[in-house]
Amino acid sequence: LGQAETRAKVLAENAKSPLYAAVDGQLAAVIAVADPLKEGSADAITALKAQGLEVAMLTGDNRATADAIARQVGIQQVLAEVLPDQKAAEIRRLQAEGKRVAFVGDGINDAPALAQADVGIAIGTGTDIAIESGDVVLMSGDLRGIVNATALSKRTHRTIISNFVWAYGYNVALIPVAAGMLYPFIGVLLSPMLAAAAMSVSSVFVLTNSLRLRRFTPDTGNATPRPNDAVHRA
Repeated sequence: LGQAETRAKVLAENAKSPLYAAVDGQLAAVIAVADPLKEGSADAITALKAQGLEVAMLTGDNRATADAIARQVGIQQVLAEVLPDQKAAEIRRLQAEGKRVAFVGDGINDAPALAQADVGIAIGTGTDIAIESGDVVLMSGDLRGIVNATALSKRTHRTIISNFVWAYGYNVALIPVAAGMLYPFIGVLLSPMLAAAAMSVSSVFVLTNSLRLRRFTPDTGNATPRPNDAVHRA
């Protein structure tokens, strides 16, 4: 058994989950099961960090396997051998510290954590219950879609703010003019047609500024994500 344990430890340190097989109560073999990293996973982690986000891993795998995978993708914070309710509890702890938490998962065990997180991101190739628990569903299994989704949401937020500032300032400046406030001073009075046209200019700007999101192309290494790679669930 000692030799088998040593072999199992080596397998775990190489990101493989060891399983013991027995025949008639006697150890017969050590079987290694591995879930290879998805293409672009390391790129996704690097890009998320570049966005100023803190990345951690919560997994039910054993410590050695989890640490090996974390090293491959560049994750320093790892919480291994956790049950589904412990994942949700860890998210609650982070939220209690005032942090906004996004959780990415694809399995049945991830459903409680997806529901607890401020933003639950489910992998479209995962289980149905995980997809139902998520706020955002990545249509493909490429984790670089997470970078796409976060970058696009930030760009959308900035666009909303700029639209609001423009519309507010434009209306504050021109509504008094349309009401004839300048007429007693300089004799300027807008006709109803000109006032309506000026209002249309504001709407055209907001629409044009929003349509710029269609040209959104985040830099995620070799990935070629598009805005429709992620679907938001209402």
